[in-house]
Amino acid sequence: MAHNNVMDKDTLERLRARASQHFLDSIAVKQEAEKILPDQVARGIVAMTDCLRAGGKVMACGNGGSAADAQHFAAELIGRFERERQELAAIALTTDTSILTAVGNDYSYDEIFAKQVRGLGKKGDILIGISTSGNSKNVVRAIEAAKKMGIQIIALTGNGGGKIATLLGVDDIHLCAPSTRTARIQETHLVLLHALCDGVDHLLLD
Repeated sequence: MAHNNVMDKDTLERLRARASQHFLDSIAVKQEAEKILPDQVARGIVAMTDCLRAGGKVMACGNGGSAADAQHFAAELIGRFERERQELAAIALTTDTSILTAVGNDYSYDEIFAKQVRGLGKKGDILIGISTSGNSKNVVRAIEAAKKMGIQIIALTGNGGGKIATLLGVDDIHLCAPSTRTARIQETHLVLLHALCDGVDHLLLD
């Protein structure tokens, strides 16, 4: 029993050290992001606010954790971020299972977002494309469709931006988390999305 207790203490200490390292690594990535991304965030805030004031909407898409981020972001615009305000037009393209499965089955999973952009989007809207690798094919297709329609892009990526970085024009906004680790990229994306929400609220309410 004593031997087991010693082993348990060793295991707990290793786990404590691993948990601590996650905090330190996340802090380091966010500190680097703070040095390089605020200008692009500010551009994104202005673009979103102009879009919403003009009667446009913000569409968001991504896969896995990035799908959850797209839904989280849309919920904070439709509902609220930290202060009460009017509802803001936003839709996550990740939520309608009938559309997702029909398009995935009849066409291709790569088309699940692009078809929604073409069907729901219009010039003056904004598409937020979230891909930690920058290479998600369905997000790439959605961006390509949006650009053909005159829809501005705000891309949230990592890993240097991947394929998505090559698609963006001077009027688009690229928020590339400075990391190659998916967890660290996702954590930084959440801060970026919250910064966008806060900035929009500031311009609309203050």
